[in-house]
Amino acid sequence: MPGEFSAWLTHAGPTLLYLVVWGLVFAGTALFLGIFIPFITGDSLLFLAGALAGSMVGANIWVLAIGVGVAAFLGDQVGYLLGRRYGRPYLTRRESPFLRRAVARAERFYELFGWWSVVIARYMPWIRVLIPSIAGIGGMRYRPFATANLTGALLWGVLVTVSGYLTVSFEWARPAAYAVAGLAVTASVVAGVRAVILDRRARREAASAGAGAGPGAPGSVGRVLPAPRRP
Repeated sequence: MPGEFSAWLTHAGPTLLYLVVWGLVFAGTALFLGIFIPFITGDSLLFLAGALAGSMVGANIWVLAIGVGVAAFLGDQVGYLLGRRYGRPYLTRRESPFLRRAVARAERFYELFGWWSVVIARYMPWIRVLIPSIAGIGGMRYRPFATANLTGALLWGVLVTVSGYLTVSFEWARPAAYAVAGLAVTASVVAGVRAVILDRRARREAASAGAGAGPGAPGSVGRVLPAPRRP
């Protein structure tokens, strides 16, 4: 009996790994799971999954990595369609102050980077969860969103997962894998910092304009996002 269980576990182990990782990646954006547990549905999950695939008998890294890309793509498509169908109240009706602040920052990030925001946001916790819905709310056309989503999903899903695999499977490849992962994280941090700086500048300018316009000046609540820039 123990031998049979061990054989079953060896056979089912890779399948269980695939299903758990794909399910978490999909739910991260489609079901907003990434808002509450961003590090269990993000880069850390993919890197660890790749490392596990490198040490698990029968696991195929390309099945895992491409499946991650597909799950990420489908999850963002669901978020986009929900945002497009239900509009801004789909996000703003939630009472959490943290979520409201995150939505405001993600909106600003989308305004700044347009098409590229969908690609870059893959490497940014919380932002990657909200950008698909915000793109749908903002009226981004389906084809540009789908191309940006596919690009980001494959770059993120395949790149990070394979990097984790290489660190375990090939000692000579570890420096390159760490460098690629570090470069991706650095690029997302730079984009995030730039978005924060520009957002603060815009807020100061809006506050100055509002003070000059008097108490009747309109606020920014319920604003309609502009159409995104084409790539």
